[in-house]
Amino acid sequence: MKKEHVILVDAEDHELGTMEKIEAHEKAVLHRAFSVFIFNDSGELMLQQRAAHKYHSPLLWTNTCCSHQRLGESNIEAGKRRLREEMGFEVDLDEKFHFIYKAEFDNGLTEHELDHVMLGYYNGEPTINPQEVASWKWIDMEVLEKDIIDNPQKYTAWFKIIFDRFVEFITK
Repeated sequence: MKKEHVILVDAEDHELGTMEKIEAHEKAVLHRAFSVFIFNDSGELMLQQRAAHKYHSPLLWTNTCCSHQRLGESNIEAGKRRLREEMGFEVDLDEKFHFIYKAEFDNGLTEHELDHVMLGYYNGEPTINPQEVASWKWIDMEVLEKDIIDNPQKYTAWFKIIFDRFVEFITK
């Protein structure tokens, strides 16, 4: 199986090279990533529960999909590719903002990412890839906000980190 690589970047998102994904997470090296948030016409957010065998954050709930861009791939192309691979559908995406975060995990890995946040709309049911996703659900934003406060252990680190910024951004 071909090893995945991530794109190393500086704080301004200038490419610095590539590194094997697991090595970048072991060394906490800043790299490019993206997070996709899909809403329906009722304003509910589609969440996914990560597959049980994921190397970090297994079975935790998170945004619709997230991953890393490939060399030569735009943020939007990467978001559409991964949405199709994980959730089985494709929609137009709009990049809203980006920011840098760092989250350490119990297994010694660290996510240190310049994360591009994208938004899209969809009203159907996904066809989830069980290698990537254990489950999915639509959730009202107010219900989600309360649940993150009451049950933070159920959600991925990056999702909790970006949730406040994301809610702020879409309620303007």
